Amino acid sequence: MLAGEFRNGTTFEMDGQVLQVIEFQHVKPGKGAAFVRVKMKNVITGAVTERSFNPTDKYEAAYVERREMQYLYNEGELYYFMDNETYEQIPIGKDTLGDDFRFVKENETCKVCSYKGNVYAVEAPLFVELEVIETDPGFKGNTATNTLKPAKVETGAMVQVPLFIEQGERIKIDTRSGEYLERCKS
Repeated sequence: MLAGEFRNGTTFEMDGQVLQVIEFQHVKPGKGAAFVRVKMKNVITGAVTERSFNPTDKYEAAYVERREMQYLYNEGELYYFMDNETYEQIPIGKDTLGDDFRFVKENETCKVCSYKGNVYAVEAPLFVELEVIETDPGFKGNTATNTLKPAKVETGAMVQVPLFIEQGERIKIDTRSGEYLERCKS
């Protein structure tokens, strides 16, 4: 694959690392040769860098596999996932899971990302519905303020919720930011 063929989302191998193009720009200056300015992310470490490439530079295309898998259970530092197609169970170390995984409960479907058979990340669903298992009681009349209180959800994670949310209610959470979005309809 030539650097001139880079597009957003393209994954390629460079210097033994797997990189994904976040943003690219073909630049043709008045003087000198054309080049490709690329903002890229290392898919394994998450580091974002910018670099300019000659459009004729060649790189090996990297095929990153994203599979839907069901989170089954954890045993100490290992978390077990089941492939939805083959029913094969694979253990994944706790250090591979992202911060957003604290909102994932058992039997939830996640995307497991791997490169050449090595799992490097687990993507939690963007939004989850969880039950509040512990929070301070709400008070009548405290519904119009933007004041928040801590609440513990069924996965054990802590979330800031409005004062009117009570123990036993189901709430919708954005797993990327950990923010409360809304009450769930029963």
